[in-house]
Amino acid sequence: MKSQSKFSQNWQNSLLSKLKSFRIPTKVVFVILGIVSMAWFLIRVIPKPQRATYPCMKATAPIASSFIIYLLGISGGLVYFRRFLKSARTMKLIPALGFLVLALVLAFTGISFNKNSVAAVEKVANPDDPNNPMGVAKGINPGRVVWVYEPDATNESIQNKYKSDHSDSYFSDENTNQAIVDKMVEEAVLKMTDKSSMADAWTSIFKYHNNQRGKGEVGYAAGEIVFIKINATSTWGGNYDSGNLSRENNNNYAISETSPQVVTAVLRQLVNVVGVAQSDIYLGDPMKHIYKDLYDKWSGEFPDVHYLDNSTQYSGIGREGVAKSNSAVVDYSDRGEVLREGDWSSALTGDPIDSDKLYTIFEDMEYMINLPTLKGHKHAGVTMFAKNHFGSQTRVDAKHLHGGLVKMGNDPTRNEYGMYRVLVDLLGHELLGKKNLIYLLDALYCSEMEVNQPDKFQKEPWNNDWTSSIFISQDPIAIESVGFDMLYYELDGSNGLDDFPHYGAVDDYLHQAASSDNWPVGISYDPENDGTPIESLGVHEHWNNSTDMQYSRNLASGEGIELLKVDGVAVGVELLELSKSSAKVFPNPTFGNVNLEIKGEQRGSIKVSIIDVKGQVVYSDSFFKQAEILNKELNLNKLNKGIYFVSYGDSENSIKLIKR
Repeated sequence: MKSQSKFSQNWQNSLLSKLKSFRIPTKVVFVILGIVSMAWFLIRVIPKPQRATYPCMKATAPIASSFIIYLLGISGGLVYFRRFLKSARTMKLIPALGFLVLALVLAFTGISFNKNSVAAVEKVANPDDPNNPMGVAKGINPGRVVWVYEPDATNESIQNKYKSDHSDSYFSDENTNQAIVDKMVEEAVLKMTDKSSMADAWTSIFKYHNNQRGKGEVGYAAGEIVFIKINATSTWGGNYDSGNLSRENNNNYAISETSPQVVTAVLRQLVNVVGVAQSDIYLGDPMKHIYKDLYDKWSGEFPDVHYLDNSTQYSGIGREGVAKSNSAVVDYSDRGEVLREGDWSSALTGDPIDSDKLYTIFEDMEYMINLPTLKGHKHAGVTMFAKNHFGSQTRVDAKHLHGGLVKMGNDPTRNEYGMYRVLVDLLGHELLGKKNLIYLLDALYCSEMEVNQPDKFQKEPWNNDWTSSIFISQDPIAIESVGFDMLYYELDGSNGLDDFPHYGAVDDYLHQAASSDNWPVGISYDPENDGTPIESLGVHEHWNNSTDMQYSRNLASGEGIELLKVDGVAVGVELLELSKSSAKVFPNPTFGNVNLEIKGEQRGSIKVSIIDVKGQVVYSDSFFKQAEILNKELNLNKLNKGIYFVSYGDSENSIKLIKR
C-alpha cells in the first residue's frame, strides 16, 4: 500500500498547490481539504472497513478527523450558546452558566483543532519524504553533484592551536596537501562534465552557462571578469593586526572558512587551463578583509589578481578597496513585511527594510565562482552558497537579514514551512545567482557553527576525522540539498556537536527556491522588482538514507539529484618507483577490460598509461595506492585489436598486452 499512500499524499499536495496558486487563505484551504479528505475516507472505508488501517487512509485520516472535530466543536458550541441565551432570558442562572462553559470549551476545541490542522496542511504542502524531488534540475548532467572525498588531503593530527608560523593550523600547506587538493578539484570538474580533459571540461562549463544566460553557446572571452567569492567570516575587529592583517592569537583563531588550497586550485584552473588573465580575476569577501597568510600564499603565485578588501586602508599592502554601487540593488520580496532594522532583540519592531545595495564587483564581473565552506549555522541552521551572500550587500553587517531565517534571537521562532525566506531572493538575484558559473563547496574542514573552529565528524565515512571533501555542481539547489543532508546527518546532537540543522524548516528555502508551488501566500520572489518572478533555480530532494546516500537519479526513480562520489584521488608530488615484478595484468590476452594488480609496501601515487606500438598514449590515469595491493579495472573496450604496453610507476616499467 506504499504506492497508495504516496497517491494520497500527492493529491493532497497537488490540490493544495493549486489552491495556494490562487492565493486562497490557508483556513479556506483547510476547509476544502477537510471536505475532500473526509469524502475520500468515507468512499474508501465504508465499503471495506479494514481499509482504515491502510497507509493511504492513515495519510488522509488526520486532516479528515481534524476537520470533523473542528465542525463538531464549532457546531456544538453554537448549540450550547443558544441554550445559554434561552436560560439567561428565563433567569435560570446556574444552567445558563453551565451551558456557557460548555459552549466556550467546545468552541475553543474547534478553533484549536483548526490551528493545528492548518499547520498540518502546511506540512503536507512541503513533504520531506526521501527521494521526492521538486523543481527543475540544472546542469550539463542535470542535478548532478560530485563529491570528491580524500582523507589524505588533510592532516588528522592537527589541533588548530596558534603558532606564529601557523604550522598547527588547518589552513597551512603543512597540513592541507595542495597537490592532492589540486587533483580533487580536477576530478570534480571532469566528473561534473563527463569530459576527459580539463580544457574540454571548462569549455563545456562556460558554453552551458552562457547559453543559459541567453548569450549563446560560447566559451570564455578574453577580458571577461571572473570573481571568486570566498567565505571570510572571522576578519572582524580584534582578530587581526590592524597594520598588516596578520591573525591574532585569540578564541577566534583558525575559524573554519574557505580553505586557501581550494582557492589556489581554482586560480590554477582559471589561469593555466581556461586562460583567464590574472588581471581579470577578483578574489575576496567584499564585507571583510584577507588575512596576511592567505594573501602571501595567493599573491606569491598570482601577483596580478585583484585581492579585494572592505576598506581602502590596506591598498598599500596589496589589497584593493571595494566600491558600493548606486544602481545594483536587491529588492527583498517580502517588501518590508518581515525584514526590519535593529539588533537581535528589535528585529521585529525596527523600521521596515525593502532593499539593499550591492558592491560594484557584482556589476563588473561576468562570472562568479561562489566558494563557501560547509557549516552549521546558529540562525540559519546551515550555511553554504545562499548564506555566503549575506556579505554581498553593503551595510556594515547583515543582522537585518536574519528576520528571513529560521531563527532571529534566542529561539527558532520561524521554523514552520511556508514563511518568507531571504535566501531565495539572494540565490535568485540576476547579479548574485544568475552570474554564478559553478558551485564549488569547500568541505575539507567543516564546523558545527559558522564562527567555530573546524570539527572532526564522527560518523561514517569520516570516523572522527576531518571531512576532507569537495562538492561541485551546476545546480545550486541540488548541491545545497546534498550539503543539508550531510549536516543534518552528522549534526544531530548525538556526538557533542550542535544540532542547528534540526531546528525545523531549515530546508524551507530549498523547497521555495526549487518550486513556486512552495511559496508563502502573498509572496512572489522577484528580487529585481521588475515584475518577473524567478523560475525554478534547481532541484531539491533528500537522500534515501544516510547509509546509501542515494538520490532519485541514482535510483533511476525520478529526475532529481544524482550524487556521484569519487574516492581515492590523492596524488603525491612524486610517483612511486616500482619493480617490474610487482605488477601484472589479467586476462592477457584480453577481449575487453583488463585488471591491473600492483603489490608492494609503498604507499603513494601511481601513474598508469597504455601505449600502442606507435608510441602513442591511448589511456592514462593516476591511482593512489593506499594498501599493500592496488587492483584496478581498466576499460579497454574502445581500443582496437593489437599489441599494447601497460606502463606504470616510472617510465621503465611496462607489460606487454594483447587486445583480441
